[in-house]
Amino acid sequence: MHMVDTTDTRLLRAIAQDPRRTVVALAQKLGLSRNTVQARMSRLERKGVFLSFERRISTAALGYPLTAFIHVHVQQQKLADITRSIAAVPEVVEAVGLSGQADILVRVVAVDAEDLFRVNGTILACEGVERCDTSLVMSELVPFRVDPLLARGPRTPEA
Repeated sequence: MHMVDTTDTRLLRAIAQDPRRTVVALAQKLGLSRNTVQARMSRLERKGVFLSFERRISTAALGYPLTAFIHVHVQQQKLADITRSIAAVPEVVEAVGLSGQADILVRVVAVDAEDLFRVNGTILACEGVERCDTSLVMSELVPFRVDPLLARGPRTPEA
């Protein structure tokens, strides 16, 4: 089942290019009625297509110029408790479950190397965490993006 159609992808691209554009301006740009754009925006929001605005806030501007990824190796039976403990650490901005060597990949931010050491220790101290491997982000080579996917249009899984 598709979450979006071709018109939705056109609308999403226009929003991505200029997020401050009004519904009327979007309608004019896309050659759609204001009501159509508003209805589609409401439907996309209900479906959870739009991510949190937080993703657009610079952590460096908040005083956290360092970003690191921590690969966390855990005791699987304690995964739910570990996840709650990790979520309670303010410097954790994202965490995902993985297959492969590590169990959880955690994106953290820090004020400096000493602060990163503290954050890493906080995660390592969570009951059930066996080991952490930390990698410091040196440069963002490809920032988060979806425009290439929007440009390609909606996809259907091969049957």
